[in-house]
Amino acid sequence: MIPPVRPIDLADIEAARERIAGTVLRTPLVRFDERVWLKLENLQPTNAYKIRGASNAVAKLSDEDRAKGVWTISAGNAGQGVAYAARQYGVPCTVVTIETAPQTKLDRMRALGAEIVPVSYERAWVAAESHEFPGLDATFVHPFDNHDFIAGHGTMGLEIVEDCPHVATVICAIGGGGLITGVGSAIKAKRPEAKVLGAEPETAAPYALSLREGGPRKYTDWEASFVDGAGGKSVTERMWQRMQPVVDGSITVTLNQTADAMRLIAEKSRTIAEGAGALSLGAALSDPLLEGPIVCVVSGGNIDLAKFAELTAA
Repeated sequence: MIPPVRPIDLADIEAARERIAGTVLRTPLVRFDERVWLKLENLQPTNAYKIRGASNAVAKLSDEDRAKGVWTISAGNAGQGVAYAARQYGVPCTVVTIETAPQTKLDRMRALGAEIVPVSYERAWVAAESHEFPGLDATFVHPFDNHDFIAGHGTMGLEIVEDCPHVATVICAIGGGGLITGVGSAIKAKRPEAKVLGAEPETAAPYALSLREGGPRKYTDWEASFVDGAGGKSVTERMWQRMQPVVDGSITVTLNQTADAMRLIAEKSRTIAEGAGALSLGAALSDPLLEGPIVCVVSGGNIDLAKFAELTAA
């Protein structure tokens, strides 16, 4: 039985912070320029923010459910987060993985003990919408449509407000919608006047389309790209319900803007951002009228180094 959607309360997020404190890093907020700051979630132990939600979700499972082992769906970052959390409890983890996931992400999931089940993007999305996959009897930890997963991501929002009390705009990449729902819930609870904006690649921007048309939509022109950690094929009804109260809009970013942002993050912070991780900065730089201070969530850095070098070559 899939539980009904309910708001992510501040109490849920604060409890999650206590629960995951021994696992998750408080990542730095570094200045990019006079109006933009970077929240470097690419410095987490799994090099992506998903460890926040995964650690909270796995910790919240009953002993009985955890003993069955866990499984999730992922292009790589959620899989690493759930595998990392499962390893801490000594339980098996299976990841239904998009077959085009970068080798770096596949290698890291296996290194954390995960069993990989490769499927097409289409099949993975069906599993994400139905919350099931044939032959897997372990406990499902949804990579974005899961209250505890989202509450874990909200802990990042608490850190942003504490480190930048006057933040005016927060930008997060949108894939399934869990990141922006969690961060947005915390920001709106602590600083309701701040704007929370999404960023999507031009090849996969279903939330921007859904906003234009007034309801959850499929993105019929979807294309695969190096921005594999964001940009879904559709917005589900449940995630539309979750995002609407806490998200103020979405910016569509070109692939060239994304690659430029990857290079700029490396030059400024000396860290590596994958495509999805750089979307937020690409969005911020695309609109000089956005009110600052702007915090861009650099959501992950899991990309094959050869691909990174190719994309960021001047």
